[in-house]
Amino acid sequence: MRPIAARRAWLIFTSLVLALVAHQRAASGALASAPEPGQFTSFRSNDPTIVLEGNWQSCREPDGHYSERVYDHVVNGVGQFELHMGPHREFALFKGVQDEHRAHDSPDNLLKPYRVVLQAGRAKQRWEIPSLNLALTVTLAGGSRTDCESWFVTLQSLEKTSR
Repeated sequence: MRPIAARRAWLIFTSLVLALVAHQRAASGALASAPEPGQFTSFRSNDPTIVLEGNWQSCREPDGHYSERVYDHVVNGVGQFELHMGPHREFALFKGVQDEHRAHDSPDNLLKPYRVVLQAGRAKQRWEIPSLNLALTVTLAGGSRTDCESWFVTLQSLEKTSR
């Protein structure tokens, strides 16, 4: 009689665990079908040369276009530069900050080329921008899908600062 009771207890325990996991996934959005557009997750770094570091996700929106995110770098109330991430595999860096959107193929874009090339499912690009004393590196992250691409983004000073 004990083996039957043990099997029932194991079945009840397993069912409860699976129900709890499904509930937690649904609550965290892991089961959501549509990704969040234009998501940037910042990483914390102790390196004083890092200006911006994180994960950028460009997703296809309902209109078929990919999302874009603009990071404005402002020091003491003065816009130093703006970094455009997306849409899709496009990146742009402009001196100054303005409200109007700027075309990535503009001669004012300091990143040449501005589109990162995908080769055999991989993509990585590094730009050095001496006029702003910056280097930008973007790397296509694993797990990217056709409706979303995930990128590791690091923007850092070319020269070490004395902090």
